[in-house]
Amino acid sequence: MSTAMNFGSKSFKPRPPDKGAFPLDHFGECSAFKERFMECLRDNGYESGACRQRAMAYLECRMERQ
Repeated sequence: MSTAMNFGSKSFKPRPPDKGAFPLDHFGECSAFKERFMECLRDNGYESGACRQRAMAYLECRMERQ
């Protein structure tokens, strides 16, 4: 029973996702959406909340094209 309460024995080390885990836009099908989003970020001091609609449009484009 004493081993069940020993939480400090294992340490969790986060690691980045494996290379290739996220699909890339190899054909540039959504690059126009990405450029509009990046422009919005630059114009708004990299405040992502101000560019939420453009981020959603980019993600929708990516999801439609898998």
